[in-house]
Amino acid sequence: QVLLVESGGGLVQAGGSLTLSCVVSGSIFSRNAMGWYRQAPGKQRELVAARTSGGSTYYANSVKGRCTISRDDAKNTVYLQMNNLKPEDTAVYFCAAGRGGSFPLVRPDWGQGTQVTVSS
Repeated sequence: QVLLVESGGGLVQAGGSLTLSCVVSGSIFSRNAMGWYRQAPGKQRELVAARTSGGSTYYANSVKGRCTISRDDAKNTVYLQMNNLKPEDTAVYFCAAGRGGSFPLVRPDWGQGTQVTVSS
């Protein structure tokens, strides 16, 4: 069973930064494509960023230039560094592990989510 545990969310002022972390267990992490998604109240879950096992990265247009996804395969951890945060970034952020190394993520497993709130 794949288990994903996110951390690092919180309350931050607009213009601030946060780094989210997601530790993965129960899979051969280096083979998984990983992604960060978010869901704001009343909205559908959307992709924020993804990184394949080969190192290719994908970002939503709304976060390009402000977010960076990275991974440490030795620690089975994927990170999302977010800078210059805006109130519209407020959402629950979910980590996802694809079943395979490619993007889009295939039948992903999900973490429980971590709340990010950006105050204006």
